[in-house]
Amino acid sequence: MVPLLLLPLLWGGSLQEVPGYELRLKENLTVQEGLCVHVPCSFSYPWSSWYSPGELYIYWYRSGDDRRQANPVATNNPRSRRRPETSGRFRLLEDPTPNSCSLIISDTRMSDTGSYFFRVERGNNVQYNYRDKKLNLQVTGMAGEPNIHIPEPLESGRRTSLTCSPPGSCEGRRPLTFTWVGEAVYSLGRQALRSSVLTFTPRPQNHGTNLTCQVKQGDSVTMERTIQLNVSCESGGMAGSLWVVGVLCGQALRLLCAADSNPPAALSWFRGSPALNASPISSTAILELPRVVTAEEGELTCQARHPLGSPSVSLSLSVVYPPELLGPSCSWENKWLHCSCSSRAQPASSVRWRLGEWLLEGNFSNASFKVIFSLAGPWTNSSLSLREELSSSLRLSCEAGNVCGAQSATILLLSGKSVSPSGVVPGALGGAGAMALLSLCSCLIFFSM
Repeated sequence: MVPLLLLPLLWGGSLQEVPGYELRLKENLTVQEGLCVHVPCSFSYPWSSWYSPGELYIYWYRSGDDRRQANPVATNNPRSRRRPETSGRFRLLEDPTPNSCSLIISDTRMSDTGSYFFRVERGNNVQYNYRDKKLNLQVTGMAGEPNIHIPEPLESGRRTSLTCSPPGSCEGRRPLTFTWVGEAVYSLGRQALRSSVLTFTPRPQNHGTNLTCQVKQGDSVTMERTIQLNVSCESGGMAGSLWVVGVLCGQALRLLCAADSNPPAALSWFRGSPALNASPISSTAILELPRVVTAEEGELTCQARHPLGSPSVSLSLSVVYPPELLGPSCSWENKWLHCSCSSRAQPASSVRWRLGEWLLEGNFSNASFKVIFSLAGPWTNSSLSLREELSSSLRLSCEAGNVCGAQSATILLLSGKSVSPSGVVPGALGGAGAMALLSLCSCLIFFSM
């Protein structure tokens, strides 16, 4: 009789697992009130082909309950009634894994705090309570911050969705109200701001602004979380018309290139257009030319390398310098005085003749004078033909000038004799144009790109 009395006791459950019965369970779990928790669980039990067949039923009971009088909190037995206070909230997880006893507890309540044990039944041969391991559930008041999930980096102009969820492994069933607050979403409708999923299109001006998700139960704010938006944007405004910069020959030049982007773009300077494998002349935002010479004239390009693109802007560097006179030189031929004078300058200079009180320039002719004016690149050429009886010595000057300065040379004319320059007199740098250019060359030139 003794063995027959002991066997039902073992089937009814013992304080130590019987060989063949094993429960794998995380015993201690804590969850905030109103949220959801996933209880992973699996079990094993002895089974023999000699046993009578039957459906496998599993049950979760609250510790201290008599299974013959109390209802389980969760079961897969369709004929078993469940505890009213846990019905619909304690659910067995639909897990294809064999012998799974995993549990989902949603919309947790403070009254759910306690311990729970697991039971398995199959026919008349397997009826066992796993009391050696129990689920100890602790429900605390809601606190902390919700989670804001950003699926991918925010890019300016690219539509994206952010998800706000309370802390926990899953969401509870108790109704929660979500509210989004932030400068980036002010223009969205009320319905869009009351959803747990926020869909919007970030802009460059949204970078660095705050976005807050509030989670409410009833009329009071239960929890909230604020993040700072990190919006990637391409360098803007770099493409445009060609800039032209003039600088005095021999002067120093410092160019600064700037690009407004996030993350910051890598800036480089190139001569000409930046080819695929071209080497930059400067790998920083600043290009410094300590002494500009005419060989450095041409196109300079600043390129901004960014994950969203590599825009560039170019400028044309022009080296300017004051006139350099060649001449004048004169000779007599059949009572005509023929003189020539040339000037090399950048920008090209004007050339004119001064004969006593007369000022001769441009192209014109009459019975006594003939002036021919021509341009060829940096060279300005002028020739003077004069038919006049010179009764006495007369001074003839060739004058050249541009915005960078002026220069003149004078020769003494003696009737019937060859002449030669009496000296070159450098003109003074003057005029508003020259001063403006000098100011431009000595300043730091900014390009906002």
